[in-house]
Amino acid sequence: MASKKFVITKDNVALMYHAPGKKREFNAFVLDKTYYGPYDETTCIDWTDDSKCFAVGSKDMSTWVFGAERWANLIYYSLGGHKDVIVACFFEENSLDLYTVSQDGALCVWQCDTELDGLKPMPPKEDRKKNRIKEDEEFLEESKGEEIHGKAHPNEQEIREKVKYSRVAKYFFNKEGDFNNLTSAAYHKKTHLLVTGFASGVFHLHELPDFNLIHSLSISDQRIASISINCTGDWIAFGCSGLGQLLVWEWQSESYVLKQQGHFNSMVSLAYSPDGQYIVTGGEDGKVKVWNTSSSFCFVTFTDHTSGVTAVTFTSSGYVILSASLDGTVRAFDLHRYRNFRTFTSPRPSQFSCLAVDSSGEIVSAGSQDSFEIYIWSMQSGRLLDVLAGHEGPISSLAFNPVKCVLASGSWDKTVKLWDMLDSWRTKETLMLNSDVLVVAFRPDGKELAVASLNGQITFWDHENAVQVGSIEGRHDLQMGRKELDKITAKQSAKGKSFTTLCYSADGQSILAGGLSKFVCIYNVKEQILMKKFEISCNLSLDAMEEYLDRRKMTEFGSMALIDEGAGDEDGVAIPLPGVKRGDMSYRRFKPEIRVTCLRFSPTGRSWAATTTEGLLIYSLDSGMIFDPFELDIDVTPSNIRKTLHQKEYAMAIIMALKLNEKKLIQEVIEAVPSDEVEVVCSSLPDLYVEKVLEFLASAFEISCHLEFYLIWAHKLLMLHGQKLKTRSQKLLPVIQFLQKSIQRHFEDVSKLCEWNIYNIKYALAISQQRGMKRLAETSVDEEESESDSDYLMQEGHKDSLSS
Repeated sequence: MASKKFVITKDNVALMYHAPGKKREFNAFVLDKTYYGPYDETTCIDWTDDSKCFAVGSKDMSTWVFGAERWANLIYYSLGGHKDVIVACFFEENSLDLYTVSQDGALCVWQCDTELDGLKPMPPKEDRKKNRIKEDEEFLEESKGEEIHGKAHPNEQEIREKVKYSRVAKYFFNKEGDFNNLTSAAYHKKTHLLVTGFASGVFHLHELPDFNLIHSLSISDQRIASISINCTGDWIAFGCSGLGQLLVWEWQSESYVLKQQGHFNSMVSLAYSPDGQYIVTGGEDGKVKVWNTSSSFCFVTFTDHTSGVTAVTFTSSGYVILSASLDGTVRAFDLHRYRNFRTFTSPRPSQFSCLAVDSSGEIVSAGSQDSFEIYIWSMQSGRLLDVLAGHEGPISSLAFNPVKCVLASGSWDKTVKLWDMLDSWRTKETLMLNSDVLVVAFRPDGKELAVASLNGQITFWDHENAVQVGSIEGRHDLQMGRKELDKITAKQSAKGKSFTTLCYSADGQSILAGGLSKFVCIYNVKEQILMKKFEISCNLSLDAMEEYLDRRKMTEFGSMALIDEGAGDEDGVAIPLPGVKRGDMSYRRFKPEIRVTCLRFSPTGRSWAATTTEGLLIYSLDSGMIFDPFELDIDVTPSNIRKTLHQKEYAMAIIMALKLNEKKLIQEVIEAVPSDEVEVVCSSLPDLYVEKVLEFLASAFEISCHLEFYLIWAHKLLMLHGQKLKTRSQKLLPVIQFLQKSIQRHFEDVSKLCEWNIYNIKYALAISQQRGMKRLAETSVDEEESESDSDYLMQEGHKDSLSS
């Protein structure tokens, strides 16, 4: 029955389902059985190795053993012996023996008198009925003329054949710290290794069944929420939900294999590096983290801010990160030395809500949400250059024009102001809108400005002439959900919702929009229509996920979600203040609201990222499995392409492969070209196909091992067609950046390898030199000895001749 069924626990029952197969089914999950027994919520579950039985732990301090099939000697068995909630239960390898661990730090060892092979299948109903009738007839014949008083006792043989458990030992863990509740446990059956985690951040390693302590260590000051052991039993993974920590520990060498920590509060903003290789995020916990897009790991964390970070960005060089915070500072971080080298402050304390840096990386601007002013600093000197006043409400967004020296600022006063950097920061234009401005964004070519306002509209402006060129009514595309505490429907609440973040694609043809919803919308700017909606989460434990509330939770007095079970009768209910985003986390049933706080397109144009309630999400294009031909003809077939390649018409074969647009076929054709003929083939390629080849090279760098060969291709293409490519550089920018990102990643990998090998080579040279010197010394000594021997022999011979 292995891999054919699975069990889930819900409330106080265990539900067994048929596992879906490889083929698609209309109803993939079919309920097979429902197991009742525990009187409180279930907490853990474990299977035997042969999937004949499973055990379920409960909050009622009991553990239940159920038969996955109908066994004659085991239907269910209840085990007690604990004084607190069961945290985990584990079967021994190839046995029905059981270990149970409770929250108060107690371990019970249960021994079963029956082996797994001793489980007897339940006979069919017809056979059982016949046996029962036969037994009744025999009993009546034996008891003729006798008087029977009292209740009938079960057969002694049946009682003897039933599975029985007995507790053979009970152990207690050493409690450390003030919060010494046992919170999680994991057991490796092959090595008999038990790992337990506690609320104080301490974990213990024991060897069972003798309960020998291997070691006890503290990895955090937060509660260990989850533990897992790999298949070999060498690595142990720990999860600490309080700080968002993930640790992988090798217990034999007592060293970390992996140590990662995310934001333990919501992420607010993000930015891509110019080459698309890194992402920087800022959170409400005051931390600034830098992530690698290839490995998805955070490699540096800056903790200089003392309050929530509201905005982050990269400079054009890609080696400086800027962050604005509610603590009244804008900080600049160096990615070479990983330090804070500039701190920008205002003359009087202000809470900065937005941030922007110009294309040269020399001018830094930040908007205040309490003084309604914009502050301008010099990156080089760190001095305050100017304070721009004119807005009558909090500054919500700032954006520099990528091409011209113009700064756009949006405010809650329903205006967008354009400031000319070359004209002493005077107001160039003021764009009037019908609602509060939430976010502004320039198109990558700097010719268009997008503005999202509180009424749910996205308006597009020609900022040179201060003329509106288009608008999108996006309120209906948000599809808001209804929160549990909402008094109105989702349709009515959607009227007050809007987009809070915008971002143009790398080519400027599309725009991403997100806000207080689980959907991210991508619009075509020219046609002003919705192209696609992305659902960022299906997690129903978040609030505002569904449009309609569950009718079963509605009563005549309101929703049952309004009842806080954690509060006593004498305590009052805290009413949330208007405008509070996160709610009161002291509630026992706290549900964070689903939202998208920031969206950014990758400079390569191949992916986009979003900071949401679920964390940092990256969506990428993967067209490997999609047939997408380009100018396809009837004669373009794989056989004809290979025939042309066999005739050594390499340029024609590449063009035909690009028309068919099959990646594997393109790779086969390009790698068949000899390296000494790459320059000739590149010069004969039409301009239309040069871009396609560059795009393929950028993607091939990610997976191919032919690094030098593809570098030759990229070098020859750029050298021969560089002047023509410059004329449409804006269109080719995503491809070039994607190519640069791939080459840069390989360069870093190879350079690290070379740096590591330099010292090994120096060491080998030093040893060889020492050995060479020793050999020279040895040869010189040998020569001296041989010379002295020859001199001695000559002297002896001379003496002999004289004596004779």
